[in-house]
Amino acid sequence: MSRQDRADAVDQEMAKRLLPDEALRALARWWSENAARFPDKTPGAHTVHYTPSRWTQITPWPSALASTSCEGDAAVNRAQVTSIVQDALRREAFTEALVATYVWGKSKGGSPGGSGPATLRTILAADDLEAALAGAVTALSEHGARAAYAALRGHVAWLGPAFFTKFLYFAGKTVPPANGPKPLVLDRVLARRMRSLASAVGRETGHDPDSSIARWVWRDQDWSPHRYQIYLSFMHAAAHQAASTDGWPSDTSPDLLEYALFSTAWM
Repeated sequence: MSRQDRADAVDQEMAKRLLPDEALRALARWWSENAARFPDKTPGAHTVHYTPSRWTQITPWPSALASTSCEGDAAVNRAQVTSIVQDALRREAFTEALVATYVWGKSKGGSPGGSGPATLRTILAADDLEAALAGAVTALSEHGARAAYAALRGHVAWLGPAFFTKFLYFAGKTVPPANGPKPLVLDRVLARRMRSLASAVGRETGHDPDSSIARWVWRDQDWSPHRYQIYLSFMHAAAHQAASTDGWPSDTSPDLLEYALFSTAWM
């Protein structure tokens, strides 16, 4: 079997097995500790803190975020970012939507000259950024999440999947994909959760006894559009699986599972 054949075999087996019992138990514990934070059973209340004054050189700055002249820290949650992005997309202010999702994703990371604001300034300086973001939103609405991911992958310097999937996730709250699952965030932490699952399945089935395939497909960055599609399919199926087990709320969206897996580990 080729390396890709082995990867496909592991993917197929993961799609059958979904989350192992130890992961479901960890999720149940997480929910018991966090249910009060999410009464609507969505991660809308998931809040991050950021320091507006660290982003003074960033434009366009969403007016719904705290002014960059404010001292101290401010807070913003997923529901608020969803509203900001919805308003920005309605005005076709795609770069403004990206800024909101980037600041949320970076939270308190970085000083005015640090990696967060400095990297975002580099991203915003790209001549074709607005067109790239607009193209991704169009691809989402006309084709689906995989096409939107492919439209952004490698297109804008320094804008990698860990952050542009945040843009796609929030955009997907306003612009439903033409077909297939809605976008979700995929970053290094979540890729490592998937790598742990793939490693276990690979060892048990003999398709990947040394976990080399798992490390290859679930690397820390630059996942392929195919890999993103595999991730979305798995997460949506796993959300249904979790909802049918004790300890996890029924009728929940896959993004609650995404946040829970980001926040807890079982291996």
